[in-house]
Formats: sequence, C-alpha cells, structure tokens
Amino acid sequence: MGLLGLLVGLGLLVLFAFRGWSVLLLAPFAALVAALFGGEPLLANLTQVFMVNAAGFLAQFFPIFLLGAVFGKLMDDSGAVTSVAGFMAERLGERRVILAVVLAGALVTYGGVSLFVAFFVIVPMARSLFRAASIPRRLIPAAIVLGTSTFTMSALPGTPSIQNAIPMPFFGTTPFAAPGHGIIASLIMLVTGLWWLHRAEAAARRAGEGYGDDADGLIEQAAADELVRERATTAREFDPAELQHGHRSDRPSPVLNAIAPLVVVVTVNLVMSLVVLPRLDVSYLAEQRFGETSLAAVAGVWSVAVALAAAIVTTIALNRARLPALRRTMDAGANASVLPAFSVASLVGFGAVVASLPAFTIVRDWVLAIEGGPLVSLAVATNVLAALTGSASGGLTIALDALGPTYVELAARTGINLSLMHRVAVIGSGTLDILPHNGAVVSLLAICGLTHRDSYFDIVMVGIVTSLLALVAVIALGSALGSF
Repeated sequence: MGLLGLLVGLGLLVLFAFRGWSVLLLAPFAALVAALFGGEPLLANLTQVFMVNAAGFLAQFFPIFLLGAVFGKLMDDSGAVTSVAGFMAERLGERRVILAVVLAGALVTYGGVSLFVAFFVIVPMARSLFRAASIPRRLIPAAIVLGTSTFTMSALPGTPSIQNAIPMPFFGTTPFAAPGHGIIASLIMLVTGLWWLHRAEAAARRAGEGYGDDADGLIEQAAADELVRERATTAREFDPAELQHGHRSDRPSPVLNAIAPLVVVVTVNLVMSLVVLPRLDVSYLAEQRFGETSLAAVAGVWSVAVALAAAIVTTIALNRARLPALRRTMDAGANASVLPAFSVASLVGFGAVVASLPAFTIVRDWVLAIEGGPLVSLAVATNVLAALTGSASGGLTIALDALGPTYVELAARTGINLSLMHRVAVIGSGTLDILPHNGAVVSLLAICGLTHRDSYFDIVMVGIVTSLLALVAVIALGSALGSF
C-alpha cells in the first residue's frame, strides 16, 4: 500500500499541475495522500516533514530567486535585453537568422536574465527575423529553447541558473563544477541543435514552406493567462505576471551598457568562487547561530548571490536614465520571485514526505541498482523526477534531498569527484523536463501563438535529444577520465 500511495500522490500532482492547478495546493495534498496510503501520521508529515524541508529550500535558495528576478526585471525595463537581442540580430540576422536567435537567448540567460524575461523580448525579434528570411515560424520555439534552456541552463561553467546552484550545498561544489565536461556538453548541445534547426530550415525551403500567418496580441495574452502563469512558475524563477508591472523604457540601452551587467555576473561569480571565498576565514560558520555549517555548503550560493547583486548595481548605475520608475521596477522583480520560489519549495516538501516513507526504500534500492554505476543511476533519477514534475529545479531538488547523502557516500567509496556528480545531476535534470507539460514549453508556445502539434517535435530534438547526447558523453568521459 505504501508504494501504491507514493505512485497515487505523484500521479495526482502531475495530472492536476498539467491542468493548471497551483502547486502550492497540490504538493501538500499529494504528500498527504502518499502518507495516508502508507499509514503514516498526516499532521506530523505536514508540519514536521513537508514544511520543514520546504522552508529549508527557501532558506538556501531564496536569495538567488530574489536577486535573479530583480536583475531580470531591471534588464528588461531598462531596455538592456532588447538592446542585446537587437545587437545580435544586426550582426548576424540577415545571413544567420537562426544562429542570431539562439545566441541572443544564450547571451542573456548565461548572463543571469530570467528565462521568461528573455522569452518576452526575444520572441518579437525572432518573429521579425524569421518573417524577413521566410523561415517557418514553427521553428521559433525550438531556436529559443536551444539558446535559453539547454547549455546555458545546465552545462556552461558558472551559469547562474537555479538548477546549477541546487547541487552545490549537497556536494560542496561551486558554479564552475567540472568545467571541461560542461564546455564539451555545451558544444554538443549547441552544434547538434543548430544542425537540426538548419536541416529543418532547408527541408522547409525545399517544400516551399514560408513563414506562415501571425496573430496579434499573443505576448500580452500569454502574460495575462493564469494557466500559463501557474505552469510557468514551477518551471523557472520568474512570475510572468510581473512583466506587466514596472515601467519599460521607450528606448533601448546602449549595447555596451546592456552587455556590461552580463559580463559582471560571470566575472564576479568566477572571482568569488575561485579567488575570494577560498581565502576567507569563515571558521565562524561552525557556530550554532550560523547553523554549524561549512564554507563548502554555502560558497556556491554566496558566489551567485554576490554576482547577481553586483550586476543589479551595475545595471542601475549604467541605465538609471532609462529606469524612471526604479522602485516599481524593483518591486515587480521582487514580487516575481515569490511564487516560483514557493512553488519549487512545495515540490521539495512533497519529495521530502515521499522520501521519508518506508516504501521509498524500494524506489531508492531500484535506482541505486541501475547498471552503469552511480553516475548513470544519478542521471536516471534526476531525469525521471524532472520529467514527472515538469520542472528541472523541482525534480533535481527532490532527487538530491532523497538521495544526495547516499551519492556523496558512493562518490567517496568509488573515487568519483563530486564536481562530476554535480555536472551529471544538473544536465540530467535539464533533459526530460522538457516534456509537453513543462511550464516553459507551454508558456513559450502560447507567446508564439503555436501548438504542440506545430513545434513540439523540433523542441524535442534540440532540447531533449541534444541534452541526452551531452549527458551520455559526460558520463562516458567522466567514467574514463574522471572530472576535469
């Protein structure tokens, strides 16, 4: 009965989340259903397991949600994201339209801009470029997914994405974990994804397929759509509803002013991770008032938080004239972080309840018994949970909350570097999360005015297949050569 309850709870969570129900309601309900089937005390599971673990996630990661959303909103309202996208379109658009869209998305998301901010800026640019080049608009979502939701989310060393931050407290790693593997994985995703998109473009031209018909008002409708909002906030760290608040500049930022904050994010993150924090005396962290923790457990989050804070200051300093309603912009960014953070925290609470049930030992033993060693079983666990929840961050946190200490022990016993574990876990979470019910996929299709029938196959090819190829390569290289 316990295992049945686990499956029923998970099934209810997936089914109703796909129908647009709030995860804030669904996750505790599904957790209690699983506990009920297992004959476990309901109130104790709700207050002592679900809430404690959800609160623990917020305590660790809310600064990154908050600062990332504020930074994204400032970049949007100052016209910086528009400027970066326009720069890429001007330099590459006439001859290499698809590459321009992919690189525009990659540049802003690797620089710390929230995914949904990028969506709402890059989609209009992509529509204009694709229309001028007579490339089918059904390929726009795949091009944007490749640039924003693959290698810059899970593979590029130092990416400030929440997915890259989640393993750091578990494994004591930094945002730059296994940089060699991350660069190789990024190249595999980018090259194979571009190959597929250019192949699809060539096939469309041979068939005489043009751009197609556009509809007006799609972006505004998607931003106000409650169903899109509920699905989106479990997928990434920005609430799309807040894009309508604040005050967007009527003129784009100068391109150097727009790119500078993105460079600051990467540079400060690198310096904090590899130079500053390792040299600090943080023995005080062992005190009870600081949670009796260690630098390894907090350094990664500290690095990303400082990098985003520095980028916020840089954005304001360089673009103050284009931020006439600074308080409203920053308020909107702060508000945009709350629902996504609490939604993912609720998924974490659900996972903690499931992991505490006696029946979960069956699942754990099955995962650990997968042939191929700890790297393969970790990849499978993160893939499956990300697929079921439709959230890379939610699936990754559930997997590491339940199995993280076990994998740390396995790594010590088998000699696997924890940085390699980190990279495999993050790339694994960013593959099968891009299933049809994923909030980012649903939101992007709504913004583009397209359906799953129109565009989802190409999204699978550039989002799932390329990431799986990269994941296999990283595991193979890691098994043969170790972490580098």
